[in-house]
Amino acid sequence: MNTTTDSTGTIAFIGGGNMASALIGGLLKSSRPAASVLVLDPGAPQRERLAADFGVRTLAAADASLAEAALVVWAVKPQLFGAAAAPCAAHVGGALQFSVMAGIRCAAIEAAIGAEVGSARIVRSMPNTPALIGRGIAGLYATAAVQPDERALVEAVLAPTGQTMWLNAEAGLDAVTALSGSGPAYVFYFVEAMMEAAAAMGLSPEQGKRLALATFDGAAALAAQSDEPPSVLRERVTSKGGTTYAALESMRADGVQAAIVKAVRAAQQRAQELGDEFGG
Repeated sequence: MNTTTDSTGTIAFIGGGNMASALIGGLLKSSRPAASVLVLDPGAPQRERLAADFGVRTLAAADASLAEAALVVWAVKPQLFGAAAAPCAAHVGGALQFSVMAGIRCAAIEAAIGAEVGSARIVRSMPNTPALIGRGIAGLYATAAVQPDERALVEAVLAPTGQTMWLNAEAGLDAVTALSGSGPAYVFYFVEAMMEAAAAMGLSPEQGKRLALATFDGAAALAAQSDEPPSVLRERVTSKGGTTYAALESMRADGVQAAIVKAVRAAQQRAQELGDEFGG
């Protein structure tokens, strides 16, 4: 299989929402012909937008043209997967299956496309919303039937959206969901709190937002480029008796670190529950 994204082989998207749009936009920037991308979405406004924005082919309902696809990207809401898969199954069973759906496990995808147990070539991914601006990170898991060149194809599809990280066990995707999948919301929540503090100290909302976002962006970039662990970087800006020390001592007294760990574990547990409910 050709692992470059300028191959003329068809890629079919089941669902044409934000994540599908991000992936399609990246594919076209990587020189893939728009005519080689097929999107199935029942919503007329969504199909019209995709056709206008990208020039891709669209379908309102499953038909035999889906059988052209060498790669099928599942990008529907988890609770809609069963209904979406049923009319597609007869056409897509021989393709490499690539899921960006939360909670839908490989076994459920295998069953939905009518494949023999253990035979389907499936890659599951847990991306996050910064993928929409090319700054995301996606955890990936592949079934044993997936070949190295097929892994490379999935990486090429995801490359324009940010980083990728392969996992050895499918259960690890629940942890990825809790950490990076839900993680942008944690950052936004902290930024909101910093903006609230800024307002209480007399700064404008615009000033508070700019300062908070620039601080997160700069600190994350510094941590990414440094060989030192975050704990050491934190210590370097924390002089005992200083302003940073006062803030961190207040957070420690309020159990902020333990609360964050507890919250992330709660997200992991919920991801497991959703997998049990929707993922088979």
